[in-house]
Amino acid sequence: MKKDTNNAFSMIADYEGDISKLLEVEYTGELPILATRNLVLFPGVVSPVLIGRAASLNLVDSLQGKPNAVFAVFCQKDSSKDIPTKDDLYEYGVYAKIVRVLEMPGPAKNITVIVQGMGRCKLEDIRRTKPYLKGTVSLAPERIPDIDDKEFETAVNDLKATSLDYVKQNDDIPDEAQFALQNINNSIILLNFICTSMPFEAEEKIELLRTHDMTERVIGALKILHREMQLLEIKHDIRTKTREDIDEQQREYFLQQQIKNIKEELGSSDGYPERKELLEKAKNKVWPEEIAKSFNKELDKLDILNPQSPEFSVQLTYLQTLVNLPWGTYTQDDLNLNRAEKILDKDHYGMKKVKERILEYMAVLSLRNDLKSPIICLYGPPGVGKTSLGKSIASAMKRKYTRVSLGGLHDEAEIRGHRRTYIGAMPGRIIKSIQKAGSSNPVFILDEIDKVTQNTVNGDPASALLEVLDPEQNHAFHDNYLDVDYDLSKVLFIATANDLNTIPRPLLDRMEIIEVSGYITEEKVEIAKRHLIPKEKENTGLDNESKLRFSKQAIEKIIEQYTRESGVRQLEKQIDKALRKMAFLKAKNGELPYLQITPKEIESLLGKAPFYRDIYQGNEYAGVVTGLAWTSVGGEILFIETSLSKGKGSKLTLTGNLGDVMKESAILALEYVKAHADKLNIDYRIFDHWNIHIHVPEGATPKDGPSAGITIATSIASALTQRKVRKNTAMTGEITLRGKVLPVGGIKEKILAAKRAGITEIVMCKDNKKDIDEISDEYLKGVQFHYVENVQDVWNFALTDQKVKNAVTFDINDK
Repeated sequence: MKKDTNNAFSMIADYEGDISKLLEVEYTGELPILATRNLVLFPGVVSPVLIGRAASLNLVDSLQGKPNAVFAVFCQKDSSKDIPTKDDLYEYGVYAKIVRVLEMPGPAKNITVIVQGMGRCKLEDIRRTKPYLKGTVSLAPERIPDIDDKEFETAVNDLKATSLDYVKQNDDIPDEAQFALQNINNSIILLNFICTSMPFEAEEKIELLRTHDMTERVIGALKILHREMQLLEIKHDIRTKTREDIDEQQREYFLQQQIKNIKEELGSSDGYPERKELLEKAKNKVWPEEIAKSFNKELDKLDILNPQSPEFSVQLTYLQTLVNLPWGTYTQDDLNLNRAEKILDKDHYGMKKVKERILEYMAVLSLRNDLKSPIICLYGPPGVGKTSLGKSIASAMKRKYTRVSLGGLHDEAEIRGHRRTYIGAMPGRIIKSIQKAGSSNPVFILDEIDKVTQNTVNGDPASALLEVLDPEQNHAFHDNYLDVDYDLSKVLFIATANDLNTIPRPLLDRMEIIEVSGYITEEKVEIAKRHLIPKEKENTGLDNESKLRFSKQAIEKIIEQYTRESGVRQLEKQIDKALRKMAFLKAKNGELPYLQITPKEIESLLGKAPFYRDIYQGNEYAGVVTGLAWTSVGGEILFIETSLSKGKGSKLTLTGNLGDVMKESAILALEYVKAHADKLNIDYRIFDHWNIHIHVPEGATPKDGPSAGITIATSIASALTQRKVRKNTAMTGEITLRGKVLPVGGIKEKILAAKRAGITEIVMCKDNKKDIDEISDEYLKGVQFHYVENVQDVWNFALTDQKVKNAVTFDINDK
């Protein structure tokens, strides 16, 4: 049931006589109920109702021919409900009777019923819904003002005048409304007619109907009508302003058309050749709608600039940058894991963890296409292949490759770009690299991220990188020059660093850290054979000499005696130097002097070796114990030497360029030996008459760290007992004051250093066994491991019962 707004104002009930007879209805109990949509009928008002629902049609059919039949009319809260319940109807309604039924033309059965409201009623319950709604209603009488109530009459007259004014100003209300308002003579009918017919909200009308006092109802209607008048004035103001804006726009449009016509007369309708090129590129761009709007807006600005002005060049450069970016352009990933694994293994030897992470990313990407790219940070010593790995990853995934070196970067604008208000403004290096790559999902190498300058007068570039490297933010990266957002979420960022300590913690937290450790000698040999030697043979013009080879021993000699590095850069240079010498000899003599380069020829090609590696020195001396150390260029063995000299005692001398941590380890070791002197059968008075001196050879090389703890403790014990240390034995491990042995790092490098030095027995903490289990068996051959929990376990294994030759006799009575 809908209200017929076109005829509502023409249906006027002007009840002459006693209005109370119309409003005071004595019907109670069960009555048929007509549910209306958006129509709140007030007592005494005649209104058309369009009937369409089956239940409502049944109700009308049942009441036809019964002129005195009364039913109740209630408005629905939710007009979408076809069969409303009690909760779906407002509480207050009116009694009504049918005045006339009009058949409407059309295939569907629709009729319009003219109904007249009578007294006010209240809904108690719905008893049934078929064939039409029927429920229990009760009378809700209203307070009718007296005939001589001046306050009521004055309020109604004010309401009438305001309503007429409102109808005149509101174009949406038909003209019949003015005629209706002027010809209703009864004040109560006029009040209820206005409440029914004015375009108030249904809830506001219900609130007016709920008011039983007529005077309060007219005041409530006035409040609503005054508010609607204010809104109507605001609406008129907005229309006036809009009309003025439209007039201004039309004026600008006509001027632009005149300019266009003038240009056509001059033979330059395009204005400038670059415009056509910009439009051609923009036509093929798959960019977001807001970017397209921004481009068109900036292009309109360009049209009104003089091509000879500096601003024209600036604006043109900006638009060219905008259209040259690969908006929505992505390369198709090749997610064949077997192929990718072969490419990664071919280009780089080792790096197992890094390769596994990339293959995991590709595997997940193949299952879920919208995966955000990880932010990976590869850290490790120089020359291990962190940067070149990015090219291999791009090749494996068939993505574009781009790289930015961040070393020494000191200006935030290098990352975020300059604002266009500055002379010479340009986008940041991130956007420029994306433009260069020509794809929105390249492999992007952020090289040397640990060397970005922080907190300079030009801002903090490291903090600017936070937005770039945050997967939750970089889908809307804002470059100051572009001044629009660019999606970097599909870019595979790979950062490289040598030292994590210089990277700010918030930036470090956004990246997935993967350590790329230095290569061991065996790995360097393989890298030289597979990559470096073929590359340098080609660089030196010896690639056609297929029989020219380096022996394994020659490569090992170059690695151990001519280089000191974790990576392979110096190794590559030494191989290049050797092959250049061979190329010189071939060019001079017409042929190569030899085809197999052995350790013997290395010295003639590279000169005297600048480095050498320590080898095991035996166990003939008391107090000399072999330790294992990790350095940035790999593992090393070191010797801890302890000597005793007569003196006042209680004096410990430490030499060998030791760091604070290593000095503390020596103090701990000595205190532990003193506390457990009885277990070593040492007379405690020795400490009062003999001084102890601990030395670590190669004093020019700084040494630090806790891993020499058990080595120092064993060295002191051997010197004080004059017992030999087990032959071919080395050890590594930190100690505590109570003698507990703690695990240390760099195990793989230390084991290989021990093997090179001829060590066959290695003592370490029991907790380091997990590190041994991760090392390939080929690196463990020939070495036996002994796991200990405390210093006593170390002594029980490492110290033999045999005394050294010329053992020192401690005369504790000699002062």
